[in-house]
Amino acid sequence: MREFDLINWIIARHKADPARVPVGPGDDCAVLNVGGQKLLVTTDQVLDGVHLHLAQAGPRACGRKAAARNLSDIAAMAGEPLAMTATLALPAGFRLEQAQEIYFGLCEMGEQFGCPLVGGDLAAWTQAQGPLQISVTMLGLCRQAGPILRGGAKAGDALCVTGQLGGAWRSGRDLSFVPRVREAQLLAQEYDLHAMIDITDGLAADLAHLARASGLAGRLDAAAIPIHDDALRGPDPLAWALHDGEDYELLFALPEDQAQRLLAQQPLPVKVARIGTMLAGEGLTIIRGEREEILQPRGWEHTT
Repeated sequence: MREFDLINWIIARHKADPARVPVGPGDDCAVLNVGGQKLLVTTDQVLDGVHLHLAQAGPRACGRKAAARNLSDIAAMAGEPLAMTATLALPAGFRLEQAQEIYFGLCEMGEQFGCPLVGGDLAAWTQAQGPLQISVTMLGLCRQAGPILRGGAKAGDALCVTGQLGGAWRSGRDLSFVPRVREAQLLAQEYDLHAMIDITDGLAADLAHLARASGLAGRLDAAAIPIHDDALRGPDPLAWALHDGEDYELLFALPEDQAQRLLAQQPLPVKVARIGTMLAGEGLTIIRGEREEILQPRGWEHTT
């Protein structure tokens, strides 16, 4: 089974209820109309052996990453984190002190963004092979007129990205990243963002998500992609930047004139780079030197 085959199957069967659920499955968060406000809801999990290795990372880092992954989803829609719950499935023989470390990791990450842990559930495997699983559900608020979705890009929009890409999970940077919550809020306040997504599956894969949701094509400039030092140590740094995933940076589309102003001002604590353009049509391409090539939307698969 491939992850996105099941996701697309679920999305196709979603019954729209725009009065109560203006945004259902398929974006970084669902959006609910509650008491005159737009409530953001997201859920994500961390599995030992898939998203990290407990023996290497330690339980506190596991808790931290579980919270941070959800905060990154809230950031992708320029939301304000509100609260979270967590469900833990602990390995057989897991000690109390280890479980407490997971709690500390969850809370320390949440406290940085005013997002307390307010409840959850706890269970333990009775068989030795059951791995650690942490599932977090996070709530957030949309403070601007509406959430920034994946599907709002327009032909001619500039594509920009925060930070540097590639090599995160290979180096362990995926355990210490800081979600771009504050950066996303500043961008939404100061610029006319048409679409945004956080880079979890890889730049190529997540651009494909954004382009498909917007009904457009995406074109990247290979020379403009900011490659992290962790990827520069590898045999193919560009491939790692395009396909690795786990970067948790923001990829967003905005009008050309807005992008020029953003790049000139560089108001964020992290550098923003212009890496491409949204075009009419479908699919992805990349410019390498003087050639434009088809770009395959390969990236991180959480079921493999």
